[in-house]
Amino acid sequence: MIFNEIKLAFSENKLAICLSIAILLISLILGYILEPYLVSYLNPVVDDLTQKVQTGVIRLTFADIFFNNIRIVFQMFIYGIAFCFSVIVLAFNGFFVGYYVAISDNALYTILLIVPHGIFEFSSCILACASGLVLFNFIYKFLKATWRNDKGSFKEILLDSFNASSKKLKQAIILLIIASVLMAIAGVFEVYFTIPIAKFILSVLS
Repeated sequence: MIFNEIKLAFSENKLAICLSIAILLISLILGYILEPYLVSYLNPVVDDLTQKVQTGVIRLTFADIFFNNIRIVFQMFIYGIAFCFSVIVLAFNGFFVGYYVAISDNALYTILLIVPHGIFEFSSCILACASGLVLFNFIYKFLKATWRNDKGSFKEILLDSFNASSKKLKQAIILLIIASVLMAIAGVFEVYFTIPIAKFILSVLS
């Protein structure tokens, strides 16, 4: 039953998921390519993040990393109410990562510090953005059904409209839950596995 619901959430929302994948990939590439033009915009963000890590405001613990990242996941979900804002959050994160790789002194090492947990983190962000888009789809279907329904009391109209569109809300929440689980896995990898994996690969290549 649960597996079927998850399968439907993916199969019936392929467009939202594919759109999120495309946005992330394009923003990653553009963030890397357009690095000279993004310095004035993103360098302050990098400097602020570096300072917070160095001063201990942000600690590289599972709790800090997870709660910071899960906030972004829920932002993309909630911003789905306004449709495009989920996309903007995802695109900004893609731009930032691409830019960060571009300005690093050792691009290979930086990529190795991103990929192990990034596999889960990027997948989480993709599904979080998709969940926001599906949430927008639910709101659109709900309002459309409410507008077209003129039978019964206002309460009955709202209930009928919700029942007619509730499947999309359920699927949005399913995608959100999976995104949250993936982000938790990403946090574990980032804290405990990313650096050892990166060092091991570098030792093999050197």
